[in-house]
Amino acid sequence: MELSNIEPHIIWKNFSKLNAVPRPSKKEEKVIAFIKGFGESLGLPTTVDEVGNVIIKKPATAGMENRKSIVLQSHLDMVCQKNSDVNFDFDTEGIKMEVDGDWVRAKGTTLGADNGLGVATIMSILESSDIPHPDLEALFTIDEETGMTGALGLKPGQLTGQILLNLDTEEDDEIDIGCAGGIDVTITQNYELEAAKGQIVRIEIKGLQGGHSGMDIHKGFGNSNIILGRLLYSGLAKENVQLISIDGGGLRNAIPREAVAIISVRNANEFIEELTNGLKKEILEEFATVEPGLQINIENSTSSDKALSEEDSKKVILVLKSLHNGVYRMSPDVKDLVETSNNVARVELKGGNLKILNLSRSSVDSTKYAVAEQLKSVSELAGMQVEFSGSYPGWKPKPGSEIVQLMEKIYTEKFTEKPHVVACHAGLECGIIGANYPEMEMVSFGPTIRGAHSPDEKANIPSTQKFWSFLKEILANIPQK
Repeated sequence: MELSNIEPHIIWKNFSKLNAVPRPSKKEEKVIAFIKGFGESLGLPTTVDEVGNVIIKKPATAGMENRKSIVLQSHLDMVCQKNSDVNFDFDTEGIKMEVDGDWVRAKGTTLGADNGLGVATIMSILESSDIPHPDLEALFTIDEETGMTGALGLKPGQLTGQILLNLDTEEDDEIDIGCAGGIDVTITQNYELEAAKGQIVRIEIKGLQGGHSGMDIHKGFGNSNIILGRLLYSGLAKENVQLISIDGGGLRNAIPREAVAIISVRNANEFIEELTNGLKKEILEEFATVEPGLQINIENSTSSDKALSEEDSKKVILVLKSLHNGVYRMSPDVKDLVETSNNVARVELKGGNLKILNLSRSSVDSTKYAVAEQLKSVSELAGMQVEFSGSYPGWKPKPGSEIVQLMEKIYTEKFTEKPHVVACHAGLECGIIGANYPEMEMVSFGPTIRGAHSPDEKANIPSTQKFWSFLKEILANIPQK
């Protein structure tokens, strides 16, 4: 089945057009121009603010002029991840999509349904001529995935809407009323190099499913950097390990799926045999249920590069073994909600230069800093430098707001079951926008998406139909001013 044959046609048409435009985070020039041109082609007032957010305004349809005004909001950028055997350039190519039963997925890359389906939905509302709605402001933000700089750069007074509908969640039976804040923790150090004294070994971790470092952090998925750290640590007792290079993971908001280390050890064959018959087998057994595709390859190799000293290598390995990864604390107030977590997202050691990227999340600001400071403490003990950056606030739930009650009522009547009113452990832009628009009611919802931030990402077709029907009903029943 082609995407053009899927209902609702208008959303999948716009999603296909959007996905033809490259839109990596921090490289949104092409998609900004695309959305700006889209708004102007409809004859609607369209502006681009100084950071790159696009705002398109559409007046109320007849009879809806006295209703509360709405901001429809989604972000333009997407997480760019691909399988290692896929040749694809996110800077120049459009996403290649296919229909797989009830799902739409990409061919070996992230799909961009996060948050492209939200963008396509807003485009569909803007170009419609038969959907009742109040005064609308469509807000398309940039750089949500790697810094929230679009939301952070949105100035007070640019929006006049009274209710914000954020279309950026991934379960169609949830109404989201709160989210976690986050902070980037970057660990660095530069080391002197020397000749490798032993034999060269290559350790490779691959086949993990990855996922969203907030929404999936509690699911027990494997983290390639953490698994690599365990394997390296096991070699310290008997071997004189020297690190030559490490290349693990990618973006801060994606659970890392692959990692490779090149090391020098004194007795390579003995080292390989012990790891293969010992810890490797144990790790594969640990993850057999949740990570059936996990592969660990440990083999002899060659390298002409120099290595870190044994002492410096030990410091790096001990830090990698010590960094907290995964859930740090569950919420005592909201059942089954992760309050605080950390993702050891990227480890890179090249030419003696070390960089470790983390993303710490929490719905409680003090606990967010507690986990970040723990990472800082262990790293500074090893003589490394630590920088905090990109901090953004969480979004405090307001379960009794008028828009939440309205959406609960509509959902229950329309789908004959109650929705789940929740807070999530992802970084939504609502908390940041709310800081400048404290009187604006906010809620987030969306169609069902699986595997966001990984090449396994897929969007559910029946769920998108359900979401589209729900949104139209909400717009038609927005209360009076």
